[in-house]
Amino acid sequence: QVQLVESGGGLVQAGGSLRLSCAASGHSFGLYVMGWFRQALGKEREFVTAISPGGGLTYYIDSVKGRFTISRDNAKNTLYLQMSNLGPEDTAAYYCTVYPEAFWPGLQIRSARPNYWGQGTQVTVSS
Repeated sequence: QVQLVESGGGLVQAGGSLRLSCAASGHSFGLYVMGWFRQALGKEREFVTAISPGGGLTYYIDSVKGRFTISRDNAKNTLYLQMSNLGPEDTAAYYCTVYPEAFWPGLQIRSARPNYWGQGTQVTVSS
């Protein structure tokens, strides 16, 4: 059974940092693209970032470029999201995802659909 469990969310002041982790099990995650989405209260779920199976290729939406860093440790089946210089606009539930793609789709990652989702971890940034 595939399972993605996020952790590391919490309350942080504006300008602060958090590191999210996603522990994966029940799947050969090291072979597939993985990513993070987020959903703020009352808004649609939003793609944030993704990483290729080997970790060498990444993509970020403009609003988080230079502030967020996605990484993965395939030996530990763990995905990370390092977030810095957080602002109130980053407040959301953050979801770890796995895509069906085993290759990097380039810019099409923005519209690609994950096939596995975690339960989410809440990040709240106070101003």
